[in-house]
Amino acid sequence: MNEELRNIWTQFFNWVMGNGPRPENEVIPPEPPPALPFTQKPEDKYSRFHEATLKERYNQWLELHGLHIFSSLYSGLSVLTCIVIVCLLLATVAELPPFGHERNPANNEVIRRYVQYGWHETGAQNIVAGLILDYRAFDTFGESSVLFTAACSVLMILSATRSNKPDKKSPLMRHHVFRKDDAILQGIASLSIPVILMMGCVVVINGHLSPGGGFSGGAILSTALILAANAYGFERVHEFFSERTFIVSSSTALMIYALSKGYSFFTGANHLHSIIPKGTVGDILSAGLILPLDICVGLIVAGTLYGFYALFSEGEM
Repeated sequence: MNEELRNIWTQFFNWVMGNGPRPENEVIPPEPPPALPFTQKPEDKYSRFHEATLKERYNQWLELHGLHIFSSLYSGLSVLTCIVIVCLLLATVAELPPFGHERNPANNEVIRRYVQYGWHETGAQNIVAGLILDYRAFDTFGESSVLFTAACSVLMILSATRSNKPDKKSPLMRHHVFRKDDAILQGIASLSIPVILMMGCVVVINGHLSPGGGFSGGAILSTALILAANAYGFERVHEFFSERTFIVSSSTALMIYALSKGYSFFTGANHLHSIIPKGTVGDILSAGLILPLDICVGLIVAGTLYGFYALFSEGEM
């Protein structure tokens, strides 16, 4: 820490004094020849100090005490900033209304409308799914876009770092260390992966009927891919879920989400009757567009989570 502060102070001092790097085309004048011994006048430190200008005295004082003052000021301002932020947060928490009070700002007509009319307007038995995929579907679209953009950004960065290497394999195809002769892990994986995939599909498809949906179901599906990668290797998973598969499936799901939900808002806004049928409440094919939107979100989440695990696997980052 002291070494970093010393470097920062040295750079700041050189910048103030104009001692930056010299330009390449600058002509440096030759140094004058040394004076002869009999022409030099005897000087001591006291006479040199009295003859020094005010700027030279200030520079000498900075060189002796500047680093200590700078480090003390830096530490003091850091502590003061933290104290101010903590006091502001505590003051904000003290002004919050009591938890669960009926007059809280959260308990307003919006929540009452969701609870009273959500089942009729969305056709979903799961009010949460109706909220995030109907009333606030664009928010969910933004969240899915953030996940997809983050995964694509990491893919591009890692692909750029491998462009000059002889081994140009896909970033999703990892040389993860695993034991090929681990019969216990592979046996458990062969029994667990189908169950996990089935459970993930059930959670995604029944998101509008029971607790679940695209986010939770996609997370479950990603665990099946991760388990398969650890049991059989990333090369085996790469055969059916490669980088191209992830980009195509996720981008297609995002496009379907954007087009279908944009169409839904266009036809259902301003109290116009929506032409998308809701079906019979309680059936699998019901709740309008919530079911296909849940499937799109599940594909995006599953691919993104597995992609991050593969990108940041052991020995790569």
